[in-house]
Amino acid sequence: MKRNFNEWLKTFKSCICDYGYYVDFDKVYGNIENIKVELSILNSLIGSKNIEHDFDKIINDYPQVLKCIPILLAIRGCEIYAIDGDGEYLFNFAKSNYTAKEYIMFMQKTGLFDLIANHVINNLVDYVTGVEVGLDSNGRKNRGGHLMENLVEDYLLKAGLVKGNTYFKEMKLSAIERKWNIDLSGISNQGKTEKRFDFVVKKGKTIYAIETNFYTGGGSKLNETARSYKTIALEAKHIDGFAFVWFTDGYNGWKSARHNLEETFDVLNNMYCIADLENGILERLFD
Repeated sequence: MKRNFNEWLKTFKSCICDYGYYVDFDKVYGNIENIKVELSILNSLIGSKNIEHDFDKIINDYPQVLKCIPILLAIRGCEIYAIDGDGEYLFNFAKSNYTAKEYIMFMQKTGLFDLIANHVINNLVDYVTGVEVGLDSNGRKNRGGHLMENLVEDYLLKAGLVKGNTYFKEMKLSAIERKWNIDLSGISNQGKTEKRFDFVVKKGKTIYAIETNFYTGGGSKLNETARSYKTIALEAKHIDGFAFVWFTDGYNGWKSARHNLEETFDVLNNMYCIADLENGILERLFD
């Protein structure tokens, strides 16, 4: 049965956020564990009546505590630059490059002494955990790029496929040729182009090369992708035992590039969205 593009497009989703998208807590806990001892030492400064003296003693006895100072300001890395009327400084917190007096000045002027001494916080480990959660939210964009790939892999596993046996991840075109002794020069421009597919499935006599993506916004990238995959789809039709499959979604992205998407839809039978996955398309595709 011929599918209707407009009806298919209406099933596209606007968002693809899984449960791990918002915060990578394993990463947060790992980062905390790396400086937990040092933070615990600095905890002794909470409520201090003479914080400058106490801080001076700590960094002389335990200079390694300096490495956890940047994260108190929500800064990754070991160097912090600052300039005012008293001069220009590039503080190093991995290997001290200034005197204790100058690091005390840093703690005063950044407000960290006030934060710690005046009971604004009760535990630096808890405080930094909150900072790490906030910083990790900046990683959502990078995690988002893998969400569609992860979702498709979930469905591959649910379909009974086994990684490294019946399906393979991030496989180059040349590796496909070697593994199954198939000529894909029609896709690789006679070996001049090295294409890598997100997944490759081997079922029966057919090799399925799979690409996945999800677009939350428009742009020229979508048109380029649609045109590129249309070319692959047309080239793949002439190769026995080989099929190109594209899983894509993201209504807010594709609505502005729908015409290019429709052109590919018209020539690529194995073009699917998340709704197709939910409706069991993999079981039918690999049957």
